[in-house]
Amino acid sequence: MTRTPLRPLARILHAREKGENPDAIERENIRIRHEQMRDRSRVRAEGRLAMLGVMFLCAFVTIGARMGLLSATEPTEPRAYAPGASILASRADIVDREGRILATNMETHSLYAHPQQMVDPERAARELAKIFPDLDGAALERRFKDPKSKFRWVKKKISPEQMQAVHDIGEPGLLFGPREMRLYPNGALAAHVLGGASFGREGVHAAEVIGTAGIEKYFDAQLRDPARGGAPLELSLDLGIQSAVEGVLDSGMKLMNAKGAAAVLMNVHTGEVIAIASLPDFDPNDRPNPPTKGAPADSPLFNRAVQGVYELGSTFKIFAAAQAMELGLVTPQTIIDTRPPFRVGGFSIGEFEGHNYGQISVEKIIIESSNRGTGKLALAIGPERQQQFLKSLGFFEPVKFEMVEAPGGQPLLPKRWGELSTVTISYGHGLSSSPLHLAAGYAAIANGGYAVQPTLLKQQGPRLGEKVMSSGVALEARRMLRKVVSEGTASFGDVPGYSVGGKTGTADKPKENGGGYYKDKTITTFASMFPSESPEYVLIVTLDEPVETSGDKPRRTAGWTSVPIGAEIIGRVAPLLGLRPEYDTGEMQATLVRN
Repeated sequence: MTRTPLRPLARILHAREKGENPDAIERENIRIRHEQMRDRSRVRAEGRLAMLGVMFLCAFVTIGARMGLLSATEPTEPRAYAPGASILASRADIVDREGRILATNMETHSLYAHPQQMVDPERAARELAKIFPDLDGAALERRFKDPKSKFRWVKKKISPEQMQAVHDIGEPGLLFGPREMRLYPNGALAAHVLGGASFGREGVHAAEVIGTAGIEKYFDAQLRDPARGGAPLELSLDLGIQSAVEGVLDSGMKLMNAKGAAAVLMNVHTGEVIAIASLPDFDPNDRPNPPTKGAPADSPLFNRAVQGVYELGSTFKIFAAAQAMELGLVTPQTIIDTRPPFRVGGFSIGEFEGHNYGQISVEKIIIESSNRGTGKLALAIGPERQQQFLKSLGFFEPVKFEMVEAPGGQPLLPKRWGELSTVTISYGHGLSSSPLHLAAGYAAIANGGYAVQPTLLKQQGPRLGEKVMSSGVALEARRMLRKVVSEGTASFGDVPGYSVGGKTGTADKPKENGGGYYKDKTITTFASMFPSESPEYVLIVTLDEPVETSGDKPRRTAGWTSVPIGAEIIGRVAPLLGLRPEYDTGEMQATLVRN
């Protein structure tokens, strides 16, 4: 660039010749030079402003286009990426047979710390301990001050209120990550069925929700399968009926001073379990840890209806009578001598409280619950045929049920199945099974003789298995069970307006170390079906160590403990199941008098 001198010699000499001040030439040239410099600076500034404006315009256009694209696209399943694999953060809902929510997802946040970014770790630890009382403030402070620590989990799940409280601490090293958690809006209702969920693989921006137990774990892959499009898993349970069953069972367990209780309500044609309960229970939103010592049954996580295997007492007697009739050995009116003595394998077979029923019919054996009578039927059947029949009813294997706990309900069979075992098993001793096994066995009698597979999934129609007894034998067995309620040991099981058939079962509880039986502890069961003429449902109620104390002496038999609870449950749920009560004139008058 050519520079013009401020005092050009030619102009200076010319000015001096004319007597002018040469300094004026210099000042004029300085002014001109400054104006030229300002002009060049203005041009450069205007160019830069124009370029900056174009950049801002492009940025706004890009952001606006992206926002428009996001708003116009379909929502997609959220995924957060961790090293090596993606974390699927979505899980399908679980609903009951009417579509009511049993398990769903809830948006929440996790809390983690970057200790190296923390300004005041001591204060942060103190404040966090105030917000989360279960945290140890001193331990938190040590972890935050660890010079090697770059990342620390504080809480995997926090509420919005807790999140705001952490915000108010104002610590830049405390950070939040979005995630989904499993929510059970009904609390402990159907807890053993649902089981619960926890976190699997997890990162700061997402966590994998996996099933921990129950149906959540059994159908874990299906519930997390994105190909299903988030379609809910529909169960056979009815939320209202489940609530009624659990409520009555809980009150009855406390009233009868029982250690635990279980109930199964099942459709006899489809195998659908409408309600299943085990007490004590737990809240799957805050599932307790498995026990590390003691008996499994002492934990609320133990499912007594599915995992619990018990000697179910005289509820088995109807199977012996039905098989004997099926083989043509007896009819309901065949007379059996039940007078003592009756010895098998060197052991004397007695009756409850030393009763002697004499010579009575097969029907009366079931009504009076005679051990000797049932034992003689079993001897006529024989060990091999008895085993085949009970095996056809499902008493040799765990019930194939949609819960991960179901394989734990393996029946306990005698090591040597001789004549003595044949007799004792006929009246419910020597073979242990679950209440769910018993429900399936009674369903075969209730539906006309077909084996049925219990299920927790809603079905579209009947699911009957192989024929295990004739329809005529099943009908005679149902008539006997009805008379047990109307005339026999289950008289407290009668429900006004609903014809109930059933059988009581009381078994001494075996000692934990295998050394015989307790004399003052029992397992009591009421196995019932209703309406008894054409049953639609079976109900099993089992109590662990019940004691009824309203009389002069404690009562521990099923007739005084399990039966009244079963009757109360039927009275509550029958209308909910759509069953209309039927009264004859005498029943209506008796009901009015009682009221």
